[in-house]
Amino acid sequence: MTRFMAVTLLTLMACSPDACGAGDAVRFTQESDRLQLTHDGKPVFEYVFRDAKVRRPYFRDLHTPSGIRVTRNHPPVEGSELADHPTMHPGLWMAFGDISGADFWRNKGLVRHVKFLQKPTTDDPAADFAFTVRNSYEADGKPICSEDCEIQVNFNSFPQSQGTLITWTSRFTPAGDSFYFGDQEEMGLGIRVATPLTVVKGGTIRDSEGRKNGKEVWGKQADWCEYAGTLNGKRVGIVLMPDVKNFRRSWFHARDYGLLLANPFGRNAFTKAEKSRVEVKSGWELRLRYGIFLYDSAPNKPPNIGGVYRDFAKQLNPPKK
Repeated sequence: MTRFMAVTLLTLMACSPDACGAGDAVRFTQESDRLQLTHDGKPVFEYVFRDAKVRRPYFRDLHTPSGIRVTRNHPPVEGSELADHPTMHPGLWMAFGDISGADFWRNKGLVRHVKFLQKPTTDDPAADFAFTVRNSYEADGKPICSEDCEIQVNFNSFPQSQGTLITWTSRFTPAGDSFYFGDQEEMGLGIRVATPLTVVKGGTIRDSEGRKNGKEVWGKQADWCEYAGTLNGKRVGIVLMPDVKNFRRSWFHARDYGLLLANPFGRNAFTKAEKSRVEVKSGWELRLRYGIFLYDSAPNKPPNIGGVYRDFAKQLNPPKK
């Protein structure tokens, strides 16, 4: 748990910091409670930072480069898709079932958007679109910790696989003398995939070790994990890639109904080993970083996810010269 400076080797595509013109590649709009991002006229995602029902920021309606929605509708549509956990699984999110005894996964605690530390921009030299927010984790009206969350979005970053890369970096510091992360299944970065991609509807979960679907993947550590299937005649997928410099390798909480979660905290929850308690003291920070790769391809030409992961790891941690 040390101070960390982000290093990326990605390319800028610039336009106005308020909103790009209609013909530009990247366009965003900001409202009082959310950001909306498009690329080449197609939706990418909405980032919602205020919501009365989901008491934490999240991304909803993530799309692949050709405009296919890869996460479940939020809110889910009753009768036409799997509609369980409507406020706990909004799309893409970071949440924790136990921070100093408070439950932020089930919306019992509040993750309050404080402000933008870096306003949304297309003028970031490391990304096609970027922003940084500060969030306050609060229970019973009292702050427990602060999170500075940096989001970078890059399009077509990998030569062998066309796709969208979201790089998510969160840095946690105590609001008081210290706080701790507990040990549960529900701790970390999660996605809920579109119903047609779920294993129960014919999709596949696959990890870096070659394991498949919830029975084999659940509770195992891996470098990356993919949830994918066929939709609109294309191979469509989303991949979670934890940074190798996170404090601990992630276990994956993988479910055939559509949930995938990268969790470095659940040692006891997944392995029955000694219960984990990760304390962050005053003057320290805990940093978590993940890549989220969204892609679509011809059904018979799936991307080389192992290659994407290796390129991502090199971009974050370039070899020393």
